Amino acid sequence: MPHKKVVWLELFNDLIFVAAIAKVTHILLHVEKGIIPSGYLIKFILIFVPIWWAWVGQTLYINRYGDDSLLQRVFLIIQMIFIILMTASLSVDFDPYYLPFLAGYLGIRFVTAFQYLISVRREKGDRKRVAQFLGKGFLVGALISLCSIIFDEWVRYLVLYLGIAIDTIIPLMGHKYLKRVPINTPHLLERFGLLTLILFGEFIVSIIAIVNVKESILPGITALLASFILVIALWWQYFDNLEKKINKESRTSGQIIIYGHLIIYMSLSILASTIQLSHIYEVDTIFLVNLSFAASLIYFGGTSIVFHKYRFKEDRLGFPHLTLFLGIIFLFWSTSLLIPISGLIILVEMALFFIVFAFITVK
Repeated sequence: MPHKKVVWLELFNDLIFVAAIAKVTHILLHVEKGIIPSGYLIKFILIFVPIWWAWVGQTLYINRYGDDSLLQRVFLIIQMIFIILMTASLSVDFDPYYLPFLAGYLGIRFVTAFQYLISVRREKGDRKRVAQFLGKGFLVGALISLCSIIFDEWVRYLVLYLGIAIDTIIPLMGHKYLKRVPINTPHLLERFGLLTLILFGEFIVSIIAIVNVKESILPGITALLASFILVIALWWQYFDNLEKKINKESRTSGQIIIYGHLIIYMSLSILASTIQLSHIYEVDTIFLVNLSFAASLIYFGGTSIVFHKYRFKEDRLGFPHLTLFLGIIFLFWSTSLLIPISGLIILVEMALFFIVFAFITVK
């Protein structure tokens, strides 16, 4: 399969999402009475999904139909303006920022829908049918979300996310069409890898934060080492699998890559926040243990699903490996609930798990 080159404007576009991801991850640092209130966890998900889908929408269009033409650049630059507007409007206090957020998000989605509909004119056969299906489907989803402006209070959020939900399941509904126009697998994996790097940047932000707040150099260095080993193990596991174990010649609709990475990205955001939660904030130990290992389990599940699907057959892991990984997670999880431990020990336990996970999955 020919490797579609990632263009510089795509990378510039990614830089704006750095700020968006930072803002949504910060939601997880709202601690009240030793826990993150369930309302903030729900808001984290509700804000994260539109950010992810806005990025995915343009990435998939470029993957299938992009040509780095002047028209494509103009559309992407227009989208970047809407991304900045949406990012500036991200807040746990939805109401005062609702209209600018809606304008930013819908601007992104309408531009993407129009790009597909414009592509219909120059494509033929299955490529034309897929462009038409996606363009019309995304337009319907965006229009439903637009209707939210005529409602007040909770109803408008219901309508907004109904439109977003329809928008995100349109590719699943058209799976049989999308298989006839497969993704450019190398390009899509590279794009998701680059966004994953942005998520890893949040780990570095958290590590710097915990080192700066320490009055004594020794605790700061200890926290630095534990946290950095954790992120290096995560990096090693993800990128060595991506680079060495994945069959990039796979011809597929790419839906496991797309939706699997939503799970991966949300779990990475949570894991990055646990570094600060364990050292800076007064967090209930049981809550911190459950949050940390639940996020580890979700990340393990997400990467296992994505990589297993695209791994070379001889490199696929079996049931004994699954049993081992789950056994380690639940051993650390259960013992940490039974024995009082510090946030540093939780980080060490997670680092040990991901070291084993990386070692076995990349060897």
